[in-house]
Amino acid sequence: MNLVVDLNADLGEGAGFDEEILSLVTSANIACGFHAGDPQSIFDSIRAAHERGVAVGAHPSLNDRVNFGRTEKETDAGEVFALVAYQLGAFQALAHAAGAEVRHIKPHGALYNMASRNGALADAITHAVLAVDRKLILFAPADSALAHAAAALNLQVLYEVFADRNYMPDGSLVPRSRPDALLDDPVAAAERIIRMLVEGKVSAINGVDIPVQPETVCVHGDAPQAVAFVRALRARLELEDVMIAAPGRNP
Repeated sequence: MNLVVDLNADLGEGAGFDEEILSLVTSANIACGFHAGDPQSIFDSIRAAHERGVAVGAHPSLNDRVNFGRTEKETDAGEVFALVAYQLGAFQALAHAAGAEVRHIKPHGALYNMASRNGALADAITHAVLAVDRKLILFAPADSALAHAAAALNLQVLYEVFADRNYMPDGSLVPRSRPDALLDDPVAAAERIIRMLVEGKVSAINGVDIPVQPETVCVHGDAPQAVAFVRALRARLELEDVMIAAPGRNP
């Protein structure tokens, strides 16, 4: 197998596994303070990732610490633009202070899910990226509103899949409110990612295959099994001679 894939994890969220995960992934999506984190934790997380050669990325959220940014709520494009531009700008400043380059951006939780299907919110996010740093890579699901909005502005997009989440028949993630939202077996998750890479398919919860384009694979850093997931997945990928590498930022 002659394939290349990025492994990313959502970090800086206070779960306590960041040090172990940073030794296994190639990209870190670091909380920007609106769902988790504060200026000190953001700076420390950026520096830790940079020192380990892990690509640094911003992980902006809805302003909702109470629900960890995972509860969808009514919002408009103007608010989303300001939220993302504000978080990204502050994140860029802290990265500069840490001597690190910001490579990518990945919206968090509800913001990611909402923008994946809502064109207006997707446009707001991508225009915020364009305004702050158009060289950033946007992580987004393939064939989503978010990916299409980025492509329309000639932003670099990396198509993302999830190792520890199950999929709906329409290609969206199973809502966390459902008991079948998470995939608990790291070995099964690793085999599923291999199939995504080889066949470009994943089985939805109804058993029907849906198309995917896995260029970066996410494991949530706040899950209890996060370290086991990343370790098992990386070992399985290396067994198949898959090259694990962070994407290059546009010049």
